[in-house]
Amino acid sequence: MSYPVGEVARMTGVTVRTLHHYDEIGLLSPSGRTAAGYRRYAEADLERLQQILTYRELGFRLEEIASILADPDADALGHLRRQHALLTERMERLHKMIEAIEFMMEAEQMGVQLSPEERFEVFGDFDPDQHAAEAERRWGGTEAYRQSQRRTASYTKDDWLRIKEEGEQLSRRFAAALAAGEPATSPAVMDLAEQHRAHIGRWFYDCSYEIHRGLGELYVSDQRFTDSIDQYAAGLAGYLRDAFVANADRAAG
Repeated sequence: MSYPVGEVARMTGVTVRTLHHYDEIGLLSPSGRTAAGYRRYAEADLERLQQILTYRELGFRLEEIASILADPDADALGHLRRQHALLTERMERLHKMIEAIEFMMEAEQMGVQLSPEERFEVFGDFDPDQHAAEAERRWGGTEAYRQSQRRTASYTKDDWLRIKEEGEQLSRRFAAALAAGEPATSPAVMDLAEQHRAHIGRWFYDCSYEIHRGLGELYVSDQRFTDSIDQYAAGLAGYLRDAFVANADRAAG
C-alpha cells in the first residue's frame, strides 16, 4: 500500500511543501512514483517520517536528523528507545518548569502581608523577603513549605507578634534550662522540645519528628541559625538539637 503526498500531509499534519522539501534534501524520499511522476509513500516511508517528526519535536536540526537516521547500527527499535529516553528527559524538565511556575504563581498571591512599618515592628532588621529565594531553593518543593505559605498568607501583624512572642518565650525557657545545668535529654527539656514542635505545627506546617530532627541539625550546621539562637545563651543551638533528637527518640519508644 502506498499513499499520495496529499494523503500523507492530511494524516500527519505536515504540509505538502514540507514533504517536497524533505524529498529535495534527501531526508525523506518516497519509495515510488506514479507514471505521471507523482510521489507515492510506502509504509516504511511513513515510519521514517514519524521518526523525523519526533526528532524535530525534540529540537534536532534537519542535518542532525539525517545523520542520526543514516546510522547503519540504528534500527527502528533503537530509534524508538532513543526517542523514548529523550522525551522522558524533556517531560521531566517540563514537569519541573511547571512546578516552578506554579510555585511562583502561589508565591505572588501569598507572603507576609504587612506594611513596611508593621514589618519592622515584627521582624526588626530581619527582612524575610531577602531569604525568600534561598527558602524556595532549599524547601520550595516540599509540602511543608507550601503549607507554611498558605497559612501565613492571611496572618496579620498581631498574629506575627504572637508568633514572635511565643518563639522568644520558648527560647528563654530553653536558655534557662541550659543555664541550670538541665540535660537536653531530661524529661523537662524534652517537653520543651515537644512544645517547640507544636508551636511550628500550630503556626506554619505539620512538623513531624523527623522534620524536627532536621531543624535541629540545621540550627548547628548553618551559622546564621546558630548565631541567632546562641544570642539567648552560648551553645543553645546544639542544646536544642540534642533536645529535639531526644524528644523524637522518646516518641519513637
